[in-house]
Formats: sequence, structure tokens, C-alpha cells
Amino acid sequence: MPAVPSDDIDIERAARAIEAGELVVYPTETVYGLGADALDIEAVESVFEAKGRGRSDPLSMAVADLATVREYTRPTERERAFIEAFLPGPVTVVLERKPMVPDVLTAGSERVGIRVPDHEVALELARQAGPITATSANVSGTGSARSVEELDEAIQDATAVVLDSGETPGGGSTVVDLENDEIHRRGARADEIDAWLSEH
Repeated sequence: MPAVPSDDIDIERAARAIEAGELVVYPTETVYGLGADALDIEAVESVFEAKGRGRSDPLSMAVADLATVREYTRPTERERAFIEAFLPGPVTVVLERKPMVPDVLTAGSERVGIRVPDHEVALELARQAGPITATSANVSGTGSARSVEELDEAIQDATAVVLDSGETPGGGSTVVDLENDEIHRRGARADEIDAWLSEH
């Protein structure tokens, strides 16, 4: 699928594609993400298929703001304080999910990774389309794409819309579960998160 030029980013078209159960590629403040309706079981299955990802490896979801985080999860008081300190930003927070978040997204876990990306295109897409999957737009086991030119052919073939915002900074989000003070994956701001966890 050809990328939408960066001077004509059609977020609305991408949002409609997501609402129709299709996949889109969107930029974030780290790498390009593969987006689908995070509450639609078939759409989430399509993400796993496009990436060649095992169903036991959960996906995170991206939402537009902190209020929406609370719509789909039950953060504790401490988790809310962490969210307010680090989101929006390149951080994924693992929280207790509410029942509307499907098992397929979380690999059956009662907790789900939540992102509020610090990137206006990603945020606007999440505003228009609702919660979207937040996973790198690459085949599992291969490198993440920092530009649409780096996208795997299999990912391009699986997506209805590719939103091109030029090159992204790269790296990955830090994944943290405050229930047991565990950083599952170290990425951006990991040292700051370590300090926050030790102080709170």
C-alpha cells in the first residue's frame, strides 16, 4: 500500500480503515507502529498474522489521553501518579484491564500494556479510532522500522493505509509493571523510571 505523503497525512482515512477492521501503519515518537482496533478480536488476530507473532506474546494498546486510560483499565493510586509523571511519552504501563479489553490482546492476562504516544499523528489517530494496537510495524524477529522505506513488504501488503511522517527517532518504549515494580523492557526514560520507582 503506498504511503500517504507527509504533507497530506490522511488520519481520518486511516481511522475509518481501523473502524472497518483493517490495519494501518502509523508513526510514533519511537518507531512506526501497526495499528488495528484493539477491541476487535478479528482485527487483533490480523495484527498477529501480519507480524507472524505468537499468540502467547501480548500486544499493547495506544489511547489518546489519560482519561481514556481510565476508561479501559483500573489503575491504582500509585499507578495513576506514575501515568501522570510519564505519559504521554515512550513508556508502556501494564495495568489491570476492564472486561471490554479482549483476551486475545493480552494473551489471557488480566493486565494490559497501555501507551499514550508523544506524537500528534498517533494521538489523533487514537482520538478518532479509539484504542488501537501499539506494536512495532515489523515482522516478529526483524528490526523495527524508523521510516516507511524500512517497512517489510509483508507489513505493507497487510495494511490499508500507511501514514508517513518521515523518519522517527527509533528505540523502543520502556515497559513497566508497577504491581511488582518490574521493568519488562528497558528503553527510553528507563533510568528516570528506576528513580521514580525507588522514591514512590
